[in-house]
Amino acid sequence: MIEVKNLHKKYANTEVLKGISLEFKSGEIVGVVGENGAGKTTFFKCLTGLENFEGEINYNSGILKNEIGFLSSEPYFLSKITGKEYLQLLCTARGINIKDFEEKNIFDLPLNKYAENYSTGMKKKLALTATLLQNNNIFIFDEPFNGVDIQSNVLIKEVLLKLKSLNKIVILSSHIFSTLTETCDKLYHLKNGVIINSATKENFATIEESMKEQTLSKKIDSLFN
Repeated sequence: MIEVKNLHKKYANTEVLKGISLEFKSGEIVGVVGENGAGKTTFFKCLTGLENFEGEINYNSGILKNEIGFLSSEPYFLSKITGKEYLQLLCTARGINIKDFEEKNIFDLPLNKYAENYSTGMKKKLALTATLLQNNNIFIFDEPFNGVDIQSNVLIKEVLLKLKSLNKIVILSSHIFSTLTETCDKLYHLKNGVIINSATKENFATIEESMKEQTLSKKIDSLFN
């Protein structure tokens, strides 16, 4: 289990995360929802150790950063590296030896081509594949469905459910609310750096209605007034 206690994050004089406290359990898929700028990506970077913070992040099964596979919303690739070389690089970093990457190529990517020439969706799928091959116990996916075709969206949902069945900790964000309701066991609503609401599957509609009331309705009304 990961337990977050009173987490704060500042950039200069701007407080981005304001006392977040929550927990993530093995065998659960947890979604973090919120508008752009709510602090989702910053929160994920704090969890992965990519950002310093104030507060506590406790993990009861080892060194947290050594257990996490992180898919960023915009994966970065070195110049002139093929898809296969990228997968090899990330697997080697975790001491994992895979003889045939084509057997693991669930998205049918052109692994012999340069990753920098992939489309946005293909880059996302390559980075996701690498994260899955690292045999992590914790997976954090920042917008895994963004820019990905419908068929791959279906496959990603099945991957998430498989990770759950393997008792992994799975945390994700998405702008597509329906993808979260179909896969997640729990949702946290992050707004302006604060968790303002949480819900289990039977109460997901309350978060969706809350988001509509606070954002969409006001924007639509302002358009026609």
